[in-house]
Amino acid sequence: MLFGLDGVEIGLIIVFLCLFAGILSGFPVAFAISGAGVFAFAIIAYLDSHGILVHQVIDQSTQAYRDVVSTGVRPDTISTFRYPDLPTVGVPLFDRGWEVAIDRNLSFIVNRMNERVFAGQSIETLLAVLMFVMMGITLERSKIANDLLTTMARIFGPLPGGLAVSVVVVGAFLAASTGIVGATVVTMGLLSLPTMLRNNYSPELSTGVIAASGTLGQIIPPSIVIVLLGTLAGDLYSTAQEARAQTFGCTDALTYLGRPAVVSVGTLFQAAMLPGIMLAVLYAAYAFGFALLNPSKAPAVISEYHKTGTASRGQAWIWYVVAPVVLIAVLIASFEFGMVGSQDIIVSSYSEGGENAVLRTNVSESCKAAMIELHGQGKWDLAVRQQAEIAAAGGAQESVRLSDEEVQQLRALKLAAAAPIGTGIGIMALMLGIVLAVARGVNPAQSASPLIIGAVGVVLLIAVDVLFISPATTAMSTLLIIAIPLVIALYGVRIAAGRLSQNELIRVVFPPLVLIVAVLGSILGGITNPTPAAALGAAGAIMLAAYRKLKEEGHSGKVIINASLALALMILIGMNFDLRINQANVGFENWFAFIVAAIAFHVAAWGLISAAWTLYGAGVLTPVVRETAKVTSMVFTILIGSQLLNLVVISFGGEHYIQEFLRSFDSEFQVFLIVMLVLFILGFVLDFLEIIYIVIPIVGPVIYGGTFDPKWVTIMIAVNLQTSFLTPPFGFALFYLRGVAPPSVTTGHIYRGIVPFVLIQVAGLALLWYVPSIVTIIPDLMPN
Repeated sequence: MLFGLDGVEIGLIIVFLCLFAGILSGFPVAFAISGAGVFAFAIIAYLDSHGILVHQVIDQSTQAYRDVVSTGVRPDTISTFRYPDLPTVGVPLFDRGWEVAIDRNLSFIVNRMNERVFAGQSIETLLAVLMFVMMGITLERSKIANDLLTTMARIFGPLPGGLAVSVVVVGAFLAASTGIVGATVVTMGLLSLPTMLRNNYSPELSTGVIAASGTLGQIIPPSIVIVLLGTLAGDLYSTAQEARAQTFGCTDALTYLGRPAVVSVGTLFQAAMLPGIMLAVLYAAYAFGFALLNPSKAPAVISEYHKTGTASRGQAWIWYVVAPVVLIAVLIASFEFGMVGSQDIIVSSYSEGGENAVLRTNVSESCKAAMIELHGQGKWDLAVRQQAEIAAAGGAQESVRLSDEEVQQLRALKLAAAAPIGTGIGIMALMLGIVLAVARGVNPAQSASPLIIGAVGVVLLIAVDVLFISPATTAMSTLLIIAIPLVIALYGVRIAAGRLSQNELIRVVFPPLVLIVAVLGSILGGITNPTPAAALGAAGAIMLAAYRKLKEEGHSGKVIINASLALALMILIGMNFDLRINQANVGFENWFAFIVAAIAFHVAAWGLISAAWTLYGAGVLTPVVRETAKVTSMVFTILIGSQLLNLVVISFGGEHYIQEFLRSFDSEFQVFLIVMLVLFILGFVLDFLEIIYIVIPIVGPVIYGGTFDPKWVTIMIAVNLQTSFLTPPFGFALFYLRGVAPPSVTTGHIYRGIVPFVLIQVAGLALLWYVPSIVTIIPDLMPN
């Protein structure tokens, strides 16, 4: 043994020293990682071939080992960490020589690249990274972030600490649109730091709030960190739970857990929403509280901005807050009382299969004991009773084909139970009503007649649905029936849109907000997965930037507006008509809908092409594409290099050694706390990409192989990394901010300013630790 250390421990030290040396060498990190793997393997192979590195393993031929096994201890849980007194024997690190190890590594690296980079299941999710990056860079380069910050500063500026609060709000906006920490911190530093200093804000508060708000991109969806973590977490959780189930003698994870061992990126986005919002609120609350206690260091700023319109405070409160809340409450109550709901009357030609028990009970004794320990005796007894009832009824019933009469009977039952107002009509009426109400609040001095006409159209829309539209009415007939009330409502909405455009807040905030809601809503609502949503976000950002550029140059933006309306029309048609024209029988309605959808598609495509050409001519698209290519190529190159480094660690048993060490602790919380501390420290010197691709695959089988909810584990890791990137003296966010701060702002200002926000992060981590439902409540309530 060298220096009294095990050979595997020496090997791990060599790997990390090579990695840190490669990073500090100044070479691009993407290439330094793979180079570190090659150099580390060469050094370890040389030392092992000369007998310098020896790995001590438990001698399984001794009586002491057999005595431990005879007590019922599983052989796979016996390690030198749990049983240090058992006799050991020295073996080489590479059991069949380094030549076999390098051959095995080459084959593994090819297979892993094929699975995770070129043709694997995770490649579709990884493509979302490219488009989310393009979305964020486009919004940043098109000065939309500047407009947001200027407008928010005018709104919150008159409040104590208002500029700091506006930075938090815009930081959350940018986090939901970029997901890139460096870009957000640099953008916010360039835009807001000079303004805050010019208005006599404390350098500590200014730098602290900018750095902290910039890191919200780590956690607020669509976070690239969560996308990358999610692609790994899904594989790690599934594999670890399958291994755990088989360890207990169960056939698979579904039997043992009673549910599929699956976690998706979309589910993680849902889980990250509340923690992200919580941290943003805590940041803003601290800034406001700091200003109240230190008014001279965060003074109110009297803006030169004068709002458009004549609404008094009471009128603004009624039309901006009370009216929308009442409309939303009415819709929710309508859902609860069955007035609004699904009108689906489609009946399957096959009967439903018999209901199964909550748990599978036909398992081995060892699996039964493990399931009772996991789920509790009560749930197991319930499953046994359910299984007995199913057996008494003749066993589980299989699905059978129904006769035409049975189908019609079931259809009639669904028709009788259907809600009088369809969900789509109800939501449409709510959205139209909110637009009309807010438009009234923008300028109450203007005539209310057009808005009243629009409101009458909304009421007629609901009345027509109740009186003339049934669940059996076809989509085309429904459209013709609601045409007149819809035109009346849209007339009022058209007038309302013109009035809303007079309000600077709505004009600046509404377009990016709609884009963010469209992207996140489609993911969080379970409508689509992150990749198509990211494509929608990238295309929307391009059109939004082009519209802004056209307006700056005094040109019409109708082509962008028409493309946006065409896109919305495509979505509505796809939701209400069957566009599969390759079927045997395609009715007139579906053919007509397909033709309209095809026209809308070409209008939207032309709008996107025109937007791209506009940005290209303005010199915006080229740097956007270049930066997108640089970031995404870096991500994928680091992915490849980290796989090589991981395989080096695996080849000499380093991964197994680390996992044995973690499994030697009896407390699962203790193991997770150790992993979190290690990740926190590594966050000082490694970027999130290296940590995700190098460290998580090694510790993942342990932390995802226990009883913890995988969503909670993943979000805790993301928030932990966010905290690490803020912590002096090594936090990455601090270096980003130092690079754009003026000379009057010292490093000491930045370090002192960030300390309260680090404490807020730690408090947030503690809150998530003790109240994990903050993470799990939204995924439990929303569809997946």
